[in-house]
Amino acid sequence: MRSSLPILILLSSVGSAAINDPVRLDSGLLSGRSGNNPEVRVFKGIPFAAPPVGNLRWHAPAPPSRWEGTRSGEQFGPICMQAQAGGRGGVAPKMSEDCLYLNVWTAAKSAGERRPVLVWLHPGGFSTGAGSQPGFDGEALAKKGLVVVTINYRLGIFGFFAHPELTKESDRKASGNYGLMDQVAALQWVQKNIAAFGGDPRRVTIDGDSAGAMSVGDLLVTPQARGLFHRAIAESGGAIGLSVNPMRKLAEAERAGLQIAESLGAKSLIELRSKSAEEIMKGARGGGVIVDGWFLPDDPGAIFAAGKQNDVPLLAGSNKDEGTFFIQPGPAERFLETVHRRFGDMADTFLKLYPGGSDEEAYASQLAVFRDELAFVMRNLAQLQTKTGKSKAFLYYFTHEPPPQGGSPRGGRATGATHGAEAQYVFENLAPGRPWTDLDRQLADTISSYWVNFATTGDPNGKGLPRWPTFDEKKSDRPLVLGDTVEIGAAPNQSQLAFYQALYDRQRK
Repeated sequence: MRSSLPILILLSSVGSAAINDPVRLDSGLLSGRSGNNPEVRVFKGIPFAAPPVGNLRWHAPAPPSRWEGTRSGEQFGPICMQAQAGGRGGVAPKMSEDCLYLNVWTAAKSAGERRPVLVWLHPGGFSTGAGSQPGFDGEALAKKGLVVVTINYRLGIFGFFAHPELTKESDRKASGNYGLMDQVAALQWVQKNIAAFGGDPRRVTIDGDSAGAMSVGDLLVTPQARGLFHRAIAESGGAIGLSVNPMRKLAEAERAGLQIAESLGAKSLIELRSKSAEEIMKGARGGGVIVDGWFLPDDPGAIFAAGKQNDVPLLAGSNKDEGTFFIQPGPAERFLETVHRRFGDMADTFLKLYPGGSDEEAYASQLAVFRDELAFVMRNLAQLQTKTGKSKAFLYYFTHEPPPQGGSPRGGRATGATHGAEAQYVFENLAPGRPWTDLDRQLADTISSYWVNFATTGDPNGKGLPRWPTFDEKKSDRPLVLGDTVEIGAAPNQSQLAFYQALYDRQRK
């Protein structure tokens, strides 16, 4: 009994520590600012790794340096190198290769509260995006009880570039996937530091949309993330991507890397690293996630099949009008050519499900394919994640159509319940300037409440919410429809599921 007294005194002192300026991190002291709601404290531009420049370009992230005094957390850090688009008011955010920063929103009153943590992995096809995008402001979720963390990770050629010399210099004999390594470094930072913001390092949920959801799938199967998170949410994306396609292997990615180096006029890794970030950006593009033998030691499907994934509760789903974000009308001939090239001897079966007898029919089929194939990817992820019988999964289908603003909730031509449309409801962050209705606001409250509950307990259900059943491929495989009415959805089309399952199985033989 004598040894318990100092522990009780320590816990008491931690519990009474207010979340106020400054907070003490492993790198130094940090100040923040009040959110729009004074109950929320925001800390921006926190370095979670050393700047990946010079010899650290195309290198696993290194720990951040300590700083003296108190660092200001009132401004977002630079976004990672990418094809630049205008920011608010047409002003582009600062962009730099030195971009490994994260941001924290918390309404905790003391470090002892141990609130559940949500770490957001942004979308953008692994080539654009940032944790500082206005749509991912974490204030509303913080007010509902979460500590929200949004992060940057290296993009394009800076985040996903493989080359034989990089593989040779690595003690892991692998290259590529640096952006995913950044995500792991951010999760390691969370384990070390989130308690200072009133967060619970034992209740960390990773959540992402599109490429962010693909990242979630990759983090589920990599040994490097083991123990760093405890629940996972994947919004329209899995480890295999947005469709049923094989993943690239290291040798293929290295060959592409040699071609990129040649196009940049670089004969060695030293010459590649001596070039400016702008030169690299102009001359090359990254190739995305690869099975490198280390971060991803095998095809994700094989890791799931062996039951070697990070076995945590999963919430996953997709949207009704995913394809409007990507697909434009085109001639039926092009559609048919693509079908035969992709599916080979399965093309006739495919065309019975998705005919292309006219331009109009082909366009409608392309939209249906994108919807159904991504729905299969998410269902397959839920099925694989629950095969061990240890963790539960919850499947959704988002059908609500937001009011239009220039045609799309994320820019471009996308309409309806398009790819990424659910994120603004998840964050309960309905951007100004659009004719939102009471139904939009009610749905945002419902969806964000489900997400908060899941991050808190591993189960989205809670008081006042329609019941969300656990996914079970044999007993209860219908998704929860997040639409104008929140209700259990219709049974899936078995012919479509059978086609994509056969395609998936064939690619993994």
